[in-house]
Amino acid sequence: MSAPENEDVKNRLAKSLTAESVELLPFLPYLLQDFWELGSEPAIMINLISNHAKLPQNAAILDLGCGKGAVSVKIAQQLKIPITGVDIMPSFIAVAQAKAEEFGVADLCTFAVKDINDVITEKTQYDCIILGAIGSILGDYSTTFAKILPLLKNGGYILIDDAYLTSKNAAAKYDAEYLTKNEWDKLLQTQKLKLIATENISDTSENAENLDSTTGAAAVANRANELTKAYPDKAELFQSYVTSQQNEYADIENDDSLVCFTWLLQKLG
Repeated sequence: MSAPENEDVKNRLAKSLTAESVELLPFLPYLLQDFWELGSEPAIMINLISNHAKLPQNAAILDLGCGKGAVSVKIAQQLKIPITGVDIMPSFIAVAQAKAEEFGVADLCTFAVKDINDVITEKTQYDCIILGAIGSILGDYSTTFAKILPLLKNGGYILIDDAYLTSKNAAAKYDAEYLTKNEWDKLLQTQKLKLIATENISDTSENAENLDSTTGAAAVANRANELTKAYPDKAELFQSYVTSQQNEYADIENDDSLVCFTWLLQKLG
């Protein structure tokens, strides 16, 4: 993988992938090689689009931070909609392109290695933009929306995968990383975005194995052990990532103060 040159971008990228240090970035493709779906659940996003979005026949979708392309490929396969996916990780984009070929949707999918901070300066407008667990790569929530809304047509949709806190008391645990539901409501109103439909993560979904602490974290731990044998001087670095993954899975599964969601938002004219 070619790491991004900008230090701020590298730090935000590392944080979005639950890496505590940018030193881990070159090793992430190896650590995550057992997963195609990274963060977002394609089935949930497809359901929200199918049942609640009124897209034109010639709709265009942009998947920002598309990872290995699971969401893009499955949307293209099931909904027959052209989709553009961008990610800064070349190894992830290589997998996305291979999967598009495998699923017979290479003609509908365009994948490119790009920093999404550069993509938001482009002039193309889309009918739907996917923000699949990209964290703070574009800045805080308010900044993120301000940056992407010019790329979205009036009446267009945003599919966002994130989480909110059920109370402000839980904020300290997550270093103010998440908003409360009330803060989200105020933010959407300020940004002139309407919440059309929502689904919470279900552990019966097709992505459940990625969320289960006994399988997802175990797969990462196995890869970390392999890397430790090759790079014994970096054992602490790899173990810290395993621990961060275990903590993340535990929070998703057991912390009632954190609610993971996928929302379909609409840009009001």
